[in-house]
Amino acid sequence: MRTSEHTWNGFKRLDGRIGIRNKLLVIYTVECSHFVADEIVRRMNCSEVEVVGFQGCTDNEYAVRLLIALIRHPNVGAVLTVGLGCEYVQPEWLCRIAREEGKPGAWMFIQNEGGTEKAIEKGLGYCRDMMEQLKQVPVVPMGFSDLVVGAECGGSDFTSGLAGNVVVGRFFDRLVDQGGTAIFEEIVEAVGLLDSLLDRAATDRAREEIRYTYHKALDYCKSVRQYSVSPGNFAGGLSTIEEKSMGAVVKSGSRPIEGVLKVGGRPGHPGLWLLDSTPDPHWMQFGITNPNDNEGLTDLISCGCHLTFLVTGAGNVVGSAVAPVIKITGNSSTFLRMKDDMDFDAGAVLRGECSLDELAGRLAGLAGRVAGGEMTRSEALGHKEYYIPYKYQDKNVGVKRVCDQIEGEV
Repeated sequence: MRTSEHTWNGFKRLDGRIGIRNKLLVIYTVECSHFVADEIVRRMNCSEVEVVGFQGCTDNEYAVRLLIALIRHPNVGAVLTVGLGCEYVQPEWLCRIAREEGKPGAWMFIQNEGGTEKAIEKGLGYCRDMMEQLKQVPVVPMGFSDLVVGAECGGSDFTSGLAGNVVVGRFFDRLVDQGGTAIFEEIVEAVGLLDSLLDRAATDRAREEIRYTYHKALDYCKSVRQYSVSPGNFAGGLSTIEEKSMGAVVKSGSRPIEGVLKVGGRPGHPGLWLLDSTPDPHWMQFGITNPNDNEGLTDLISCGCHLTFLVTGAGNVVGSAVAPVIKITGNSSTFLRMKDDMDFDAGAVLRGECSLDELAGRLAGLAGRVAGGEMTRSEALGHKEYYIPYKYQDKNVGVKRVCDQIEGEV
């Protein structure tokens, strides 16, 4: 079957978007309510009930914006927010946003409920009621033109830039050509490739956004005296950040880049988009970029990705809350060693057993099946990781660095 003919059923939301899952999301608003939220999800014992949250007691606009984006995500059908009672992020406010989106919502303060066990029982009652309401969500057909897919890489080795990331890039080209949306990230792993990225800008505005975002990331790496390359990358056969960058950017495919998104931002139209998760300049140097793979996956999901690809040479076991993760490797030895955790072996192309186009077709078939409800390895194993740190990032995409503005005024 051709990609354009592949359809499945999704869950229609009030804003017009369609989800590939129908999840009840339990959100804790401070670390003090983390245990209660976890326990509610554990006792519900349902794969479609998941937990995410923010540990901080004080305000952080980035984290709040990310939580709001997850509440509005098309894969989320209902929301329970759990607070202690004295933190900055208010569960009632987050619940109101869910209800404004046409999603069942409930909230509570543990202090008001009388403590741990009473709050857990109250939360279980809310969840059971909302699970019944989720059965009434309209089911409608959807296809690849409705799909938003994100990609990042982690634990890269020499096969990532030869097979794993390459097949993702070929899939992204197919997805964009079918009217779908693709998002790639890790601008700190594009060092040395500015001209290549600029040549692919769809508009003058996109070109300036890419230029600003690239230089901001480069300045950030210089300021922390670290580039996004690790001992594991060296052990896997990569020698420099430039070499890693060439393998990382290839996952974006070859289509024009429509523009840059910030965390929690939503693509304005279908096509290929670049996600910037790098902190913006701040006097406190607030936050770091890509502290782990799940931060990158959570950032992609906050932009509306229905599902994500995680490309790894060395192997990985994580999944994610809210959206399925398809784990891809170009290293067949890794796939065989970790076949209970890995979803897709792209190593066949390195052995000459198939072409990249054939491999992209197989990946499209898997993506379609997962969108239609088939569980990924991480979903089947119960992996529901997430990571929401303190960070400073303006919600607007910049086009001119501060130093450029100063020079222009002199």
